Amino acid sequence: MIKSKADLNYYLEQDRLALGIKPTLKNKLTHDIWHFQIALRKLEYRKNTGKSVFSKIYAVWLQLKVRKLGRKLGFSIPANVFGPGLSIAHAGTIVINKKCKIGANCRIHVCVNIGGGLSKKGNAPMIGNDCYIGPGAKIYGDITLGDNTAIGANAVVNKSFDGNVTLGGIPAKVISDKGPLDILKKPRTEL
Repeated sequence: MIKSKADLNYYLEQDRLALGIKPTLKNKLTHDIWHFQIALRKLEYRKNTGKSVFSKIYAVWLQLKVRKLGRKLGFSIPANVFGPGLSIAHAGTIVINKKCKIGANCRIHVCVNIGGGLSKKGNAPMIGNDCYIGPGAKIYGDITLGDNTAIGANAVVNKSFDGNVTLGGIPAKVISDKGPLDILKKPRTEL
């Protein structure tokens, strides 16, 4: 969660690195997904730290900006859900429940839905660090997915799984005992 200006700068830098873009003015102005993520992170910062009237007004303006950009890109992503290193692969429908908590270094693709269960009071999924969420994946209910979990395209995940696995199918089951870091041969992140 972003609680200081230093946290904001860290999140923005980790998101930029995860997206694989250079920090140029051209990219800040023309890269729509990066523009959305900058606005989302600034909104999180203002919501979590703003106590002055100006901060509250600015947070409302940022909320409207995030909503407008989200509609343009097809995203319904609330503040304070994702950890640092968010990488949204493509514009297109992505719907996330505001009760979700998703760790650092998440790569998410188009047509993903992460939501609560049948009850309005039900909890939403908790997803660990270093996760990959493939196109069309549906994740819902009061479940927990561990670190280093890959979710295959069009998988429907409705129960908890430990980390270091790849999930696929309807309903999802473990199809490999390797997670995305194992497949990409990357070191684990330390928070």
